[in-house]
Amino acid sequence: MNEPRVVVMGVSAVGKTSVGVALANRLNAQFVDADDLHSTFNVAKMTGGEPLTDDDRGPWLEAVATALRAPGSVVVACSALKRSYRDQLRGNDGIEISFILLDAPRPVLVRRIEARTGHFMPPRLLDDQLATLERPGVDESDVVLVLAAGPLDAVTQAAAASLEVN
Repeated sequence: MNEPRVVVMGVSAVGKTSVGVALANRLNAQFVDADDLHSTFNVAKMTGGEPLTDDDRGPWLEAVATALRAPGSVVVACSALKRSYRDQLRGNDGIEISFILLDAPRPVLVRRIEARTGHFMPPRLLDDQLATLERPGVDESDVVLVLAAGPLDAVTQAAAASLEVN
């Protein structure tokens, strides 16, 4: 895989950042956490327990798409919950992007989200994210599903295998 561009996606607390960092290290790629690209308005809104609208996400998705097109290999941790968001990240410039949808049962997600500290996403927004998630259709062949309930090493190995990385 030449200069891979990968989006590790899924709902809050599924492990996007942890898997993304580990995968980036494995690929010798830059890691970008899309949470860091949110505006202060978006962060304040989420911190207050209010879900973002598509209008709120527009400039953020543009910033994420720009990060995916930086020179070199890059792994981005980004929710990318809707098909329209993934389409925006794909763009129409011919740059190949691989998406890895991390999936875990709700009880695992609740346990993880309640255990973390210092994150702006409150547990009460998890159900909104689960409801918003549009699982990829058969026509989204660039999206693979990786079960993320297990240990980080196993999930990272499965993510790397999905990219045919050894």
